Order: sequence, then structure tokens, then C-alpha cells
Amino acid sequence: MPHRVKVIVPIPMDEAGVSNRRSQLADGLVGPGFVPEFAAVPWGAALGDSYHDMLLMDWTVFQAGIDAEAQGYAAVVVDTVSDSGVRALRSRLSIPVIGPGEAAFAMAMMLGKKFSILTMWPQWFPLYEKTLTEYGWWTRVASLRSIETRPDVTELLAGKEEVIFEALAREARRAIDEDGADVILLGSTTMHQSAGFLARALPVPVINPGVIAWKTAETLVSLGLTHSKKAFPAPEVGKDGDIRKGWVL
Repeated sequence: MPHRVKVIVPIPMDEAGVSNRRSQLADGLVGPGFVPEFAAVPWGAALGDSYHDMLLMDWTVFQAGIDAEAQGYAAVVVDTVSDSGVRALRSRLSIPVIGPGEAAFAMAMMLGKKFSILTMWPQWFPLYEKTLTEYGWWTRVASLRSIETRPDVTELLAGKEEVIFEALAREARRAIDEDGADVILLGSTTMHQSAGFLARALPVPVINPGVIAWKTAETLVSLGLTHSKKAFPAPEVGKDGDIRKGWVL
């Protein structure tokens, strides 16, 4: 039996948009016996550009994931570096729940001493401030840097490569030269199309968070590991029925 992994896209979008998100996992990156199933939340945030959207992403990702274990999934991956809903889902589920932020930060700390998060616009900075504070990893952060460009969370970087890729490379070089970064971490899974270009253009490792999250999920499932229920205890009184009612507004 294949290991089905649910990958939750935290922004509502059509099948074409979900397909663009799925493209971050090239066929050669998916291990034998694993099947990624990408699905977008049916309602919720638009851009993740505010505390308003952060709340909606936490809630709708949680709603989308609470039945994953009962549906036979081997793991859940949340397709956003904000790690929206991850800790709540770990409380509700026993299967591994992976956030690209936590997985990518951990990988960056194995590959260097200081990492910079490179992102599209500063409106996403609070997403990283939340997770870095929760995980206690600020001492390993060289900087948060953006190229001041409004993102397209559905079309991603398609058609903008010539301008966007070089702008990202310039900002990454500033992080390396001015901030002391020895690893660059892409601040969004929506930026995955730039990973290969940046890896060739920069003298330090470039972390593609969606790929790291996926391979982390594969590793945990293969090793029979999952999160500690002492760290993420299940609720004494479950509210799954009420949570599911949230689909109907």
C-alpha cells in the first residue's frame, strides 16, 4: 500500500493553482511508495499578509487536516512556511504533521551558523516572527529580507522569472555580505521556482522549504516516527463536529 500524504494549501484556489503548488515536487523527489495529494482549503485567507489572514490560515488548515488520519493518510504537510495549523493538528492527530518553516529552519541550522529568510514582501515578516519566536531560533537568524514585490500565490513566479529571480539574488547577496548569512532560506513555498537559479547564483546553500518538508515527512513515515504526544497532548474533550461545521459559513 502506498503512503498517501495530504499536502494542505492554505489559500483557496482552483485546480490550476493547486497544480502550480504541486510542481514544487518533481517526480524524482517523491520517494517510492509515497503519493502526495495536494488540496487547497475551500475558504479562508487571500495572501497571508496580515494577522487577520494568519488567523484564517491557522483555522482553515486545521479544519482541512482533522480527518486526515481517519482518511488513511500517513502524514500531513502544510504548504506554507508560516506552519499554519501545525501545532493544533499535532494535538489532534497521531500521524506526522510537518510545517515547511520548522523543517527548513532545522535544515538551515545543520548547514550553517546563520541563515537569512528571503521573501517577496515585508508583509510576510510577521509569519516568520511568529514561528521563529515559538521555536526559539532567533539566535541563528542573520536577517529577514524581501524584494518588496507583491506575490501571486496562485500563478507563483511564472512569467516573471527574468526580473524576480535576479532581484532575489541581489537581496540574497546583501544578506550574505552585509548580514553574515551563510545559508539562504526561501520564505515561501510559492517561491520554489527560483530555488534552482539561486542555488547556482549564490555561494551558500539555498533551502527550498516545500521540498525539505516533503522529504522530512517521508523520513518520519519511513522510520515510524511521529511527534510526541507529551509535547502535543490530545484534547480531553474533542470538538470535531463543531469544527467541521465551520465549513458552512
